[in-house]
Amino acid sequence: MYDHKRNNSLKKLAINFLKDNPEKKFTAEEIAYGIFKNFPDLAQKKKQRSAVIRTDEALVRQWRREIYSRRLNDPKIKTIEERPRKYYYSLKSDSAEVEAAEYQDKNIVSFNKISQNKISEQDLYPKISSFLKDELKVFSKRIDEKRSSNKYGIKGNHWLHPDIVGLEDLGADWDQEVRDCVKGYADKRTKLWSLEVKLLINRSNVRESFFQAVSNSSWANWGYLVAAEINGQDTEKELRILSSAHGIGFIWLNVENPLESEIRVPAREKIEIDWDTANRLATENKDFWEYIKQIRQFYQTGEVHDSDWEG
Repeated sequence: MYDHKRNNSLKKLAINFLKDNPEKKFTAEEIAYGIFKNFPDLAQKKKQRSAVIRTDEALVRQWRREIYSRRLNDPKIKTIEERPRKYYYSLKSDSAEVEAAEYQDKNIVSFNKISQNKISEQDLYPKISSFLKDELKVFSKRIDEKRSSNKYGIKGNHWLHPDIVGLEDLGADWDQEVRDCVKGYADKRTKLWSLEVKLLINRSNVRESFFQAVSNSSWANWGYLVAAEINGQDTEKELRILSSAHGIGFIWLNVENPLESEIRVPAREKIEIDWDTANRLATENKDFWEYIKQIRQFYQTGEVHDSDWEG
């Protein structure tokens, strides 16, 4: 029979542990071990009362499971939906966290929920490019909005530019005879990618970030929103709902090890490229124009040169 009283007591201890360590991120296992370390007498009593828990390690594992499987009911307790999930106590609102991330990014100061290293949104681009190339076989290119003409005025290009674009060579492993045969059917040889990159996505900016990706990445075969951190237990659920309606997927970027990044919400493939939007981007932005040129060269030669791409 489940011991509700015991679980409620453990919840309270977990919440208090996080409150005593504000803004620091802990896994359920780290919280369980912290409680074990801070309350040795309680831990021994728990073991003595249990018919199945005989060791300290078994007790910590049991606490970890209980913490992970149930919400910590405190509005100031927040979660990072990576694997494993992490918890932290913060007095900041969701919108304040996003503002802090963007402000710190612009001023190149320390910000990273995953590690203690200094990181900015600019630092994420080579990492996602590495993941795209090594794990998904997608050659990518950075699109710098500063290289745009801005001939439409201050907000004329609002949400126009993706951060990263890519080329997927579907025939990289095909026999040469097959590649030559298909060369005249360029759309059968490639898939084009477009990605919008963020440092942090939580409940306050999830919809704005998603629709920014819809605006600047729906022209491609595959459109994705990318973030180094996703906070809040309902944030990914919201992304899945939005993706179901609009087709943009979500990639969680592992900053420490980009090759362990994950496609958390798969995008829905767009069969036809929106070449009108691609033309608008090419005429407005020099980086995108060079991207289209590289695609054309690939269509003509069937060859991808690593030196032309990033990652």
